[in-house]
Amino acid sequence: MSWLGYMSPHRMVPWSFVYSLPLSAVAFALTVAGYLFYKEKPKDWFALPLVLIILMFVWGGISSVNAIYGDFSYIELMRFFKIQLIIFLTVMIIRSKTQIIGLVWTIFLSIGFYGIKGGVFTILTAGSFHVWGPEGSFIEGNNEIGLALLIVLPMGYFLYQQYSNKWVKYALIVSMLLIIASVAGTQSRGAFLALICSGIFLWSKSKSKLAIGSLVLLGVLVALPLLPQSWHDRMASIQHYEEDASAMGRINAWSVAINVANDRFTGGGFNMFQPEVFHIYAPDPKNVHDVHSIYFEVLGELGYPGLILFLMILGSIWFGARRNIQHVRKSGIQKDLWIVQLNRMLQVSLIAYMTGGAFLGLAYWDLPYHVLALTICCKNYLKDDLVEKQYQFDTKTA
Repeated sequence: MSWLGYMSPHRMVPWSFVYSLPLSAVAFALTVAGYLFYKEKPKDWFALPLVLIILMFVWGGISSVNAIYGDFSYIELMRFFKIQLIIFLTVMIIRSKTQIIGLVWTIFLSIGFYGIKGGVFTILTAGSFHVWGPEGSFIEGNNEIGLALLIVLPMGYFLYQQYSNKWVKYALIVSMLLIIASVAGTQSRGAFLALICSGIFLWSKSKSKLAIGSLVLLGVLVALPLLPQSWHDRMASIQHYEEDASAMGRINAWSVAINVANDRFTGGGFNMFQPEVFHIYAPDPKNVHDVHSIYFEVLGELGYPGLILFLMILGSIWFGARRNIQHVRKSGIQKDLWIVQLNRMLQVSLIAYMTGGAFLGLAYWDLPYHVLALTICCKNYLKDDLVEKQYQFDTKTA
């Protein structure tokens, strides 16, 4: 399901009948059917963050009832519901170390494929063209694919830490370098800021600060002269946002979100950023622009209660990963060190999403919820590991 959802391989063959087939729905149905026949179903998979997701869906339903555009809102609500069904199913199924790492591989390769391809394209064209994501997906735009690549980049570093085979390590290093080149090739200012923020956090948590800092500095000094002038001009426009029509359009849309939330307790409902709404709530009614921010998107569509729930979900990722790290450190069990490594990288992914998402409208996209699911799966793994150790202890003392 994750492979079909993120990579969208059927979208690569627009001339084929499979292009428009609901393959993800078929995969979901088959997975559910298989789970129903699975004898050893885990009974304690539920977690508090999943309650927050349920509450956000319920609130989305209430908002849709009072939505400005009811039909549009219900369509998005159902899409959000389908995404969360997959997240719940993931938490119910993924339990062992092999399964968790397998899911990380699937996500990394599915999205990383476009980063590798885009990185080669950027190098061959000297960054003269934008890198785009798969057609008809959440990450079709250059801004969206740039953020997606930054979220999976830490997962690639986690996988690099898990293997001793030099060829696997070389392949992952090349893949990560091409992904970084692809992010630069998107010419996305939001992705650029997310790269800086997540990179600083990763550097601060590294044990080899001097070595990593020196390599990054060397890479920047080598790469910057090779990038086209269009890239430099676009990044420089961050400092002069008031002169940028796109930036001012976003600010206008953010003002709409605030005004709608102040006027309507339940928000305007999903997909409410339409010309008529701008005519009523925007400082500049004629400047209709996509909201391009996960925070203002949720604020405008679900109101302040929805934004609070959304921020709590993001917070649960951070604190869930932190709890997993602390649990392993306190136990001192070396075989669970991979949990620490994975959850650190999930925190880096979260920082990339929260910083890059401030300028992109991907609030209901499934990848951040899959990051949340991975923290829950790690917690369930540690719980199962503790139960197994207790059983072995009881057996020995009996």
